[in-house]
Amino acid sequence: MTTIDTRPLRTLVHTAGSPDGEWWRDAVIYQVYPRSFADASGDGIGDLPGITSRLDHLAELGVDAVWLSPFYRSPQADAGYDVADYRDVDPLFGTLDDFDAMLERAHRLGLRVIVDLVPNHTSDEHVWFQAALAAGPGSPERARYLFRDGRGVDGSEPPNNWQSIFGGPAWTRTTDPDGTPGEWYLHLFDSRQPDLDWEHPEVRSEFEDVLRFWLDRGVDGFRIDVAHGMVKAPGLPDWDGHVSMIEGSDDTEAVSGSGNQGPMFDQDGVHDIYRAWNKVLAEYPGDRALVAEAWVEPLSRLTRYVRPDEMQQAFNFAFLATHWDAPALRTVVEASYRASDAVGAPTTWVLSNHDVVRHASRLGLAEPGSRPNGIGHGDEQPDETLGLRRARCASLLMLGLPGSAYLYQGEELGLPDHTSLDDDLRQDPAFFRTGGAERGRDGCRVPLPWASDADGFGFSPTGVTWLPQPAEWASYALDAQRGVAGSTYETYRSALQLRRESGLGSGGMEWLHGLGDDVIAFVNRDVLVVANLGTEPVVLPEGADVLLASVDHAVDADGTVLVPSDATVWARFTV
Repeated sequence: MTTIDTRPLRTLVHTAGSPDGEWWRDAVIYQVYPRSFADASGDGIGDLPGITSRLDHLAELGVDAVWLSPFYRSPQADAGYDVADYRDVDPLFGTLDDFDAMLERAHRLGLRVIVDLVPNHTSDEHVWFQAALAAGPGSPERARYLFRDGRGVDGSEPPNNWQSIFGGPAWTRTTDPDGTPGEWYLHLFDSRQPDLDWEHPEVRSEFEDVLRFWLDRGVDGFRIDVAHGMVKAPGLPDWDGHVSMIEGSDDTEAVSGSGNQGPMFDQDGVHDIYRAWNKVLAEYPGDRALVAEAWVEPLSRLTRYVRPDEMQQAFNFAFLATHWDAPALRTVVEASYRASDAVGAPTTWVLSNHDVVRHASRLGLAEPGSRPNGIGHGDEQPDETLGLRRARCASLLMLGLPGSAYLYQGEELGLPDHTSLDDDLRQDPAFFRTGGAERGRDGCRVPLPWASDADGFGFSPTGVTWLPQPAEWASYALDAQRGVAGSTYETYRSALQLRRESGLGSGGMEWLHGLGDDVIAFVNRDVLVVANLGTEPVVLPEGADVLLASVDHAVDADGTVLVPSDATVWARFTV
């Protein structure tokens, strides 16, 4: 048992900011994956009216903003990240009128709304790409994309050796109108997602117009998909490195040739694009925000995206990717503040999203915090009870940190992944392009459970769901947790209320030392946060009264308060 000295040594890591700063500096932002949040139409796929009907839940939970994954017109080859029309809503999700109604309701509830923007590539059904195919080699229409001749005597080899992030070559060959093989086009993701050429001025002006279209409707910002992409190195040189969906690092230099360091990513030219977008947002009132999904390392390079004249936030994947290890987590937290503070940007924190196994499942694996590309039949199955316990511990640790925090839909219920989903039900293109070597992301995208005793757990009025829900999710449903003291939902709600009341998002942070290698402890304003990742309980200092705990905390006969293993406690000194 480790006892905390009543006056432990403290080290300042991050200085408190103003509680009256821009909203995005300390916001808690909730990610809605539209097809899996709530279905109003009854077809089994979530939609905008369904989202509107459940916004009261988010207001009650206590978040500040909602981020919507793509809802644009799309053939859904990659669940909407293949956009055919950036200015319209796909009929699958509703209409522009439905979007406006959702936005108006959110604003009335005090929720800001961020929408996804996918600028690296379009759908192959976008009018531009269809025109490019019809126009042929050397045409102005093809200049908007990256068409190239193949290598070899007959052009039968791809223009370079780049690989798709979803598996296989990053090039697909076209067929000319006479039936002969034609040029190749680049797609860093699925073959139905051709990459745009961001050196083309028409591409740049088009997306600035798209920004204005949604800003004029009243959105509060944009999350930029693959923000480190878009610009490619001149000549598209060969590269033998490996690319992946999410990379994390501390502030050390990346190993040459590893991570997402290739000629297709993190080129200096992307920053000119974001400086231009920053100026577009500045035309509108209300502190509109740009959020970068940038998989780059080290952290000092990531924060180039959030310099004062570029974006406002960047996802901190280094934190998400860190294993269940207190020294490693302390390192990445401190490195995150060092890098973000250097450019005057807020640090963000995230544990789950639509591209990774949910943290309630990752933390229940034999190597807790490891990140398999999906979990399915025949794979190691997580310890569900231990995973949830650690997930609650990690969530309270994250929400106690200054900065902005992102929640993925359903994590407030403690949802695990669907780890036994039949392979014949999977829809993620990564599963098919890798021949099943990667299970893909379907497990974290299963429709939410709202009502424990309803068909489809209340996701849809018909009980239909586009992916099946595990039967054991009945115990995770919202109605099974609302009003139940100590439930995951009520723990999140209490944490968000305390976070707001105590100003933790805009606070400062001081480490508390001497607690042992397996303990993360810090003070944010007047709140003490102690996360015990070890196997032995930790004693809170005398005079620290518990405000919130991720599990039931214990009190010894002498009145000392214990922080059990895999648990986080928030406390406040009263003496």
